[in-house]
Amino acid sequence: MVRLRKVSIAFCAGALLVPVLLSDPAGAGPERTEDAAPAPAPPSEDRLRVDYESGTLNSGVEGLTTTKATAPDASGVVRPADEGSHAVQHKVTLGDPGYESNGAPRSESATDLLPSGRFVVGDEQRYEFSVLLKDWKTYTPGDSESGDIVFQGKYAGDNVPAFYLMAKRDEIAFRSPHLNRQSTVVEDLGPQVNRWMRFRVDARWTTDGTGYLRVAVRLSGEDGFRPVVAYENVRTYQPENPADHGYLKWGLYRPSQSIGNGDVPTRIVRHDDLRVTDLS
Repeated sequence: MVRLRKVSIAFCAGALLVPVLLSDPAGAGPERTEDAAPAPAPPSEDRLRVDYESGTLNSGVEGLTTTKATAPDASGVVRPADEGSHAVQHKVTLGDPGYESNGAPRSESATDLLPSGRFVVGDEQRYEFSVLLKDWKTYTPGDSESGDIVFQGKYAGDNVPAFYLMAKRDEIAFRSPHLNRQSTVVEDLGPQVNRWMRFRVDARWTTDGTGYLRVAVRLSGEDGFRPVVAYENVRTYQPENPADHGYLKWGLYRPSQSIGNGDVPTRIVRHDDLRVTDLS
């Protein structure tokens, strides 16, 4: 278990980039809305917490990997934050190879090499994090409708994600590719730009129909989490290629986007206070 010291201070939407060196490298149907999730189970103690209070890209957590993108500002530690004094920032500029990783426009951190950041069949876990869309250009009719992925639960190896959260059009959507389900979890993105939003995803990982994925949201100014979507009694662990575990990725992944398609050239996203908690 990794414990990091927290320092609480006031925060605001703006931040200054604190230059840091890139560190270890890191290794995506139709829309429908599901019933809101039931009240979440009480959590046990965090098995992993990444709060960036160390001021470093790996948050002082040995095994936490960072982006392979080579641009100096593809990732960095910034302040202020949602909690404490530091957060992580990822940036992607389309058409610039310095913001590509594994041949795609993305800059992400990941827990693939971190045992406390993995999930396996039988696990019941909570993934909680804060995200801020920095100076985000919002959607207007006629713009590209491609989605920008900001958080993933991914099966290891060459597999699509088990789930992800993405900013698409004027909303944030939650999608499970294998279940072919997608639901809106934040309906009006515009007022949330440059404000911290907090998300909570509860999951039971199963190879039969007893699993679930439940999402709750706490927007800026709200006192607590609101259940917004639940996929109940579903098979949640179903990689297309062999995978003995899954892991988490956060940052910015812009699949199938390009300047030629009319996508926004540069996007920036920030994350803070990521937690993995056992629920079982």
